[in-house]
Amino acid sequence: MQLSNTENKNKQNSTALPFRVQDFKLAIENQESTVREIKPKNRRITGAGGPDEEDNRWPPWLKPLLGEHFFVQCKLHADSHKSECNMYCLDCMNGALCSLCLAHHKDHRYIQIRRSSYHDVIRVSEIQKYLDISGVQTYVINSAKVVFINERPQPRPGKGVTNTCEVCDRSLVDSFRFCSLGCKIVGTSKDFQKKKRHMAAMASDSEDSYSSSGHAKLNNKVQSFRPSTPPPTSVNYRTAKRRKGIPHRAPMGGLIIQY
Repeated sequence: MQLSNTENKNKQNSTALPFRVQDFKLAIENQESTVREIKPKNRRITGAGGPDEEDNRWPPWLKPLLGEHFFVQCKLHADSHKSECNMYCLDCMNGALCSLCLAHHKDHRYIQIRRSSYHDVIRVSEIQKYLDISGVQTYVINSAKVVFINERPQPRPGKGVTNTCEVCDRSLVDSFRFCSLGCKIVGTSKDFQKKKRHMAAMASDSEDSYSSSGHAKLNNKVQSFRPSTPPPTSVNYRTAKRRKGIPHRAPMGGLIIQY
């Protein structure tokens, strides 16, 4: 028996339909897989300004250096007279080292820590090779420029001081912003900048409110000191309108008294 044209077309469509649906499903799955692969890459490129970016601003050895304790006795070379730990390896970051420990760090980068007034310092000629120290106050000690590692809070700024550290308020020369490397890390962070802007906004608002309240108080005081003007009465009106008459001499002025 011969089938009609419509029946042949329906059979062809029924046989071809499953393959088309499967192909469409595969295309959707492939598209979803490509989208899933692209999403994390886009996140890495744009960035969200999180803590990772803050950490990447500085070399990995800087924060461990700030928290290290120097000028202590080396545990490995306690019997030597050169056992004072005043060296730091930037590549190993394994704590303070003495001069004898450097034998195991020949090809590494290391710096020497010095002391000034019981505070740790580094020579500018050594640290500026590995770190940007712009904005940090430099000092001259033993004919060499140095920078302090950590902050040195000052209880009261000196008289006539016009510039202070943005973090610890220590007096500085006008061309510098920070007193130490630690203050620069804190002062350039995004959280500190947000707090600084918030504090400045609060200070400006308090000044505006104080000036407005002070102006209002001053006006009230001036008004309280002004004497109130009495209302016009008939007596006051008459005294104000009455004019002084022509003076007359006393009637007894022309008499001559004889004794």
